[in-house]
Amino acid sequence: GLETLAAEAMQRGMRLAYHHHMGTVVQTAGEIDTLMRRTRSLGLLVDTGHLVFAGADPLVVLRAHAARVAHVHLKDVRTEVVRRARAEGWSFAAAVRAGVFTVPGDGGIDYVPLFEVLAASGYAGWLVVEAEQDPRLAPPLCFARLGRDYVRRAAGV
Repeated sequence: GLETLAAEAMQRGMRLAYHHHMGTVVQTAGEIDTLMRRTRSLGLLVDTGHLVFAGADPLVVLRAHAARVAHVHLKDVRTEVVRRARAEGWSFAAAVRAGVFTVPGDGGIDYVPLFEVLAASGYAGWLVVEAEQDPRLAPPLCFARLGRDYVRRAAGV
């Protein structure tokens, strides 16, 4: 069904992208690989934070599917929270409430090689900085600036 929908969208000048996500049917690197192998027209929305939370290496996934990347969500992770969530069997929602996600530059993901792969593949789309955080603990304007400034430095944009 996704391939049919993606092909129909493409005929109308649109590109459909699949957003892998924790708590859904496609969240691991293997599931992404299978989805990409079973489709041709479907693009991929790469979400760095969800990849790391799922135990995947964003660089490996990006290298494997760079030609299919249609959109990018730059979400960093707090590695200690990921470790605790896995060790203690937290739900995805509990991990989010505990602050697992943050903006690039405030977590454990090295974005420089990711930006290099994106540039080498010719990606010219959006780089969306995001993090699901409690605004009382992570002031939105402060963290938005932190993420923006990091991306500007690391990606050279």
